[in-house]
Amino acid sequence: MTDQTYCDRLVQDTPFLTGQGRLSEQQVDRIILQLNRYYPQILTNKEAEKFRNPKASLRVRLCDLLSHLQQRGERHCQEFYRALYIHAQPLHSHLPSRYTPRLMSFLAGLGLAAGLALLLYCCPPDPKVLPGTRRVLAFSPVIIDQHVSRYLLAFLADDLGGL
Repeated sequence: MTDQTYCDRLVQDTPFLTGQGRLSEQQVDRIILQLNRYYPQILTNKEAEKFRNPKASLRVRLCDLLSHLQQRGERHCQEFYRALYIHAQPLHSHLPSRYTPRLMSFLAGLGLAAGLALLLYCCPPDPKVLPGTRRVLAFSPVIIDQHVSRYLLAFLADDLGGL
């Protein structure tokens, strides 16, 4: 995935998790109970009672729980993600911290494709200026994703006859 710690991920995911209607009260209670029963070193009985207090709103309790886990350290945050995966798997798969690397990879690929297209567009037709450039670019779709390669091949189709 990335070199982000679980605490960093929790900081990034907190606004998403505390959003209206993301986690139900039952899911939050199950997560708290799992952290308390299976990992009593993560949440003590007193802390679990505090975070399950029905007098406080769900959002306040969840915010308090998440900030408590962040203060306690990496292992506590990791166990929270494990409990979240068990009790709210669909929500876990849509966390913002899970999509950041994919987005960055997409943007890097898009930047590469745009750069290659710009190079082809601005490259003078004189073969003495950049010898071999067109030949290298002609084989680059093998490396690039198939969606980008279609456009690159279509653009190069006219110039491949001169190779």
